[in-house]
Amino acid sequence: MGRSTALGRRAPAAPGRDQDRGRSARGYALIMLMIVVFALTVGVLIALPIWQTQVRRENEQELIFRGKQYVEAVRLYQMKYPGTFPQSFEDLVEEKCIRRLYKDPMTKEGRWNVILQTSQVGETEEGAAPQKVMIVPENVLSAIDLPVILGVVSSSTRKSFRIYNKQTSYDKWLFYYGQDPEKLPQIVVYGQEEKKD
Repeated sequence: MGRSTALGRRAPAAPGRDQDRGRSARGYALIMLMIVVFALTVGVLIALPIWQTQVRRENEQELIFRGKQYVEAVRLYQMKYPGTFPQSFEDLVEEKCIRRLYKDPMTKEGRWNVILQTSQVGETEEGAAPQKVMIVPENVLSAIDLPVILGVVSSSTRKSFRIYNKQTSYDKWLFYYGQDPEKLPQIVVYGQEEKKD
């Protein structure tokens, strides 16, 4: 504030005092801004893992939905053509057994591993060998002569949050026609040698 003169006008204030107040106010504003930015950063760091977990849980639910859509599509194909199985996913779309081809929600590429029936089907009696299936990457399906598609399984090997059919990794969550959730089938992976018991 300036000093009053005889004519009622104020004389200019001392330059140092008003400048100090302006700097002080700007300094407090900068400190407050830094505190707000720090609080927001901490909030984001806390919320990010929670958000990632929620997204992954939703993807797990979507994986189950999409896998069951393929099982239902193979079942419908079986009803239309008893005793035969689709040889490609396009067969399912062409025969209107599935609306569209779904991608694997657990991988960036969205490519499934395909569950095929092997030439030998195990017996289902008590104590007998469970059904035998072959798991093939979707991109090599065309290299197999007359594939018999039963269903799909995720190509992701990550550990899951939830347990599905007593399995804790996505590549063990099998979705195929004729599946017995209580018995895991004997699995042969394409390109690997079969284990002899």
